[in-house]
Amino acid sequence: MEMIITCVLSFAITAVLGGKVILPALRRLKAGQEIREVGPKWHATKAGTPTMGGLMFIIGIGISILTIGWSGMMAGDFSHIYVYLFALIFGAIGFLDDYEKVKRHQNLGLTALQKFLLQLAAAILFLMLMRYEGRLTPNVYIPFFNISIALNWPLYMVFAAFVVVGTVNAVNITDGLDGLSTSVSIPVALFFVSAATWWGYTQLGIFSGALLGGLLAFLLFNAHPAKVFMGDTGSLFLGGAVAGLAFAFDMPLILLLVGIIYIVETLSDIIQILYFKLSHGKRIFKMAPIHHHFEMCGWSEIKIVTVFTAVSTLFCALALLGVMDRIV
Repeated sequence: MEMIITCVLSFAITAVLGGKVILPALRRLKAGQEIREVGPKWHATKAGTPTMGGLMFIIGIGISILTIGWSGMMAGDFSHIYVYLFALIFGAIGFLDDYEKVKRHQNLGLTALQKFLLQLAAAILFLMLMRYEGRLTPNVYIPFFNISIALNWPLYMVFAAFVVVGTVNAVNITDGLDGLSTSVSIPVALFFVSAATWWGYTQLGIFSGALLGGLLAFLLFNAHPAKVFMGDTGSLFLGGAVAGLAFAFDMPLILLLVGIIYIVETLSDIIQILYFKLSHGKRIFKMAPIHHHFEMCGWSEIKIVTVFTAVSTLFCALALLGVMDRIV
């Protein structure tokens, strides 16, 4: 019941705050998105659409989890706050990036090295906190097989930091069409709500419910044609939330299933770049990441988002089946 209430509250706060306060403020500040010069030409019509809209669900989630999760916090369980603060750090990195883009009026913010170092530091701090709190073990759980592979802590930390940073940036890459990253992440949030309910992780369920409600509300503004983009502020926060939940549940490999769209998007980008360099200018995809390939094939944004969301939903359902026998 607490998860449902949190979801509804997060939806309401995000929708009202977003429509009445944040969106008008972004328009007044002229915080418009600069469109990549190498992207599809028709995306030029989106130039000037307000960015940093992720602030809507970031604030909505924060207020909701503090309100509904208060009793759990008084009982000593701050797990939902840890995940939120972790995601918030990534959101702050994204905000700096967005701010630089808006300030300079070009699609260039922080350098890749700056973002990587900040993200790596955030990942290591979070993982150390989860270990200190006893919520993290060096045992890698394998879905469906219901077994765990034990690693030593140094090796696990390297693996975990790589997964966190990779996940965060994969979600960021997915945010390339109106409503795409938002829509494919809704089933992911629902997966964690279901898992939390199944295992009785109330506080983590509260965060997952708030994430679900916030994304559903944000979709009111972000669905095609988008009135606002989440920007790196929102996409890095979202990536941090997904990665943080996977490690808070101590099952990072579940990201291979729930994050299937993020992974495919990232792999398509990597494959395109490597093949381009090795073949001296040839391409596998018409444009990468892969959502742009389908655009170039004539698919509408709505069709791409619908199909990708359906795939995400299917794999999240499979993920739930894969962990139902786990004993926690």
